[in-house]
Order: sequence, then C-alpha cells, then structure tokens
Amino acid sequence: MTNPVFFADSQDLSGLDAGDVFELGGAEGHHAATVKRIAAGEPVDLVDGSGLRLVCSVVQSGAGMLLLQIDRRIEEPQPAPRLVLVQALAKDGRDELAIETATELGVDAVIPWQADRSIVRWRPERLEKSMAKWQKTIQAAAKQARRARIPELHGLLDSAGLVRHTASAEATRLVVLHEDAAAGLAAQLADWREARQLLLVVGPEGGMSDRELALFDAAGADRWRLGQHVLRSSTAGPAALAVLGEALARW
Repeated sequence: MTNPVFFADSQDLSGLDAGDVFELGGAEGHHAATVKRIAAGEPVDLVDGSGLRLVCSVVQSGAGMLLLQIDRRIEEPQPAPRLVLVQALAKDGRDELAIETATELGVDAVIPWQADRSIVRWRPERLEKSMAKWQKTIQAAAKQARRARIPELHGLLDSAGLVRHTASAEATRLVVLHEDAAAGLAAQLADWREARQLLLVVGPEGGMSDRELALFDAAGADRWRLGQHVLRSSTAGPAALAVLGEALARW
C-alpha cells in the first residue's frame, strides 16, 4: 500500500535529504496526528506539490504534529506532453466532479472556461471564491491520489481568451472533444507527440456553440471523438485522460 501524503511548503523541504528530521505542524500536522491518528513507526510521504517527494518514517506523534525522519528523497519529473483540461463551467457541480476525477487520473493543469452555453456564470464579485473552491477540490484530489504534483489552476477564460492563450504557449495544441468529430482520440495521438501541451476542451451541458467551434477551427484546433456515445461534461475530460494515460505510457 502506498504511503499517506501530506503537503508542506517547498521552501521548507528544498534542502532536506535522507537522514534529516522535519517537524510537520500546522493544518497538515493536525490532520496527520489528530484526525488520521498516525503513530510513531508508520511511513508517510511529504510532498511540495511541485514534484518533490520525501519518503519518511514517523519518529514521534504529538499534539497536532509529527516528527519525521526522511528516508529517501525523490524528484518526480513533469510528464510530457502536459495534459491540460479546459473544463466548461457546468451546473450541479459537474465541473467540480470533472476536475476532481481528472486530478486523480493525472491531469497536469486545469483551465476554467466560461463557454457560451454555460448555465453557470462566475460573476466578478464571486470569481475569487469560485477559484478558491476549484483550487481546494484539486488539492484534496491530489492528496487522495497521493500525487507529488498538484495540477496548476489557471484563471477563468472565455473562448477568445482560450484561443489567445493557446497561441501564446509554445508547442501547444488545442483539442476539442466533440461528438461530431470524425477522428478518434487515440488514432490521432501520433500526430501530436512532439507537442509540449495538449489542451483538451470539454463543453458544457448544452454543447459548444457554432461560434465557438468556428473560432476554434480558425485557430487550428483538432476535433477528437471519444466513442459512439455522448458523454456528460463531468465524464468527457476524465475519459480522454484515461485514454491518453495509456497511450502515453503514463499508466
């Protein structure tokens, strides 16, 4: 069984190596010692969210803290290409379910997308709160999946902003997941193995508008189809990540 994971600041972990001792306090220390009741002698992993993993043994468990001895230091590289989920805002929490599952399946970054047909709207006065909720969802899923890297959360984009973002990023391909696409996802993957990033665009409940599809086509986007059935907004992104995880030998 893999070790439970706890997060710590990268500055606090950067100089540590095998044989060093580290005290995990704060919210994570409280969760480990008081909620999870992790005891002396048990193994845990400390991660910084950016690829550093310290495999540790608990020396002492106290009130809201763990004293840890570091057994091994591991630097987990950033996978290539980066897989970015462009998730349309969706009602009934389907967008949050999508990013939660995508994080468990290995997504590298998430972009919230205000699509034309999104019923949910992030108003300026609630933008910060909405972003914080998505960040919390991603971090909790990364911890549950015991990842050393927390997926990056980009700011909210509309369709024109998404096209500009794609154009400004080097070796980035825009991939629209759409039921009317002729090409299957896995069959087209060989064409994009040199890309540094694949942006997987998932529409809202009502689908993408003709205006958006024309905008993406003009930007050189590809359309990929996952299968013969229409998937929900909460399902399409994770399904694509599962296919790509296998095809790219991540799994």
